[in-house]
Amino acid sequence: MLVVSVLNGIARDVGYGRELDPLVAHQLSTLYGTTLLGVVIGAYARRWPFASASAAWRAGGLWLALTVAFEFIFFHYVSGHSWEELLVNYDLTAGRLWPVLLLWIAVAPAVFRRLWRCREGAMSSRHPPAGN
Repeated sequence: MLVVSVLNGIARDVGYGRELDPLVAHQLSTLYGTTLLGVVIGAYARRWPFASASAAWRAGGLWLALTVAFEFIFFHYVSGHSWEELLVNYDLTAGRLWPVLLLWIAVAPAVFRRLWRCREGAMSSRHPPAGN
């Protein structure tokens, strides 16, 4: 998840972010990040299914906590951004979509657990046509 997020940020900073309004670049990057993290989390949940809904929710909570901790620790202490600059990303009323991505990180494990279980249930309940 970290690699996908870093690559998404690099693509924004050295690519399309140079040509777009900063808010639009942030919104587009958040949309890309949400989609890419959905692919990663979905693949993870498919390969290593969560044993229970509770386990999926705990994983989402842990991933959320690690994401927020990394964001604040890295971007404040390593990149030198002020706390105010970091908190701006949480203002939905200003068009900042970062909280949407964080919400997705928290709920995606449970969403994909349910999705994959429903698909597996549907596949196992199918019977071959009679007469074959």
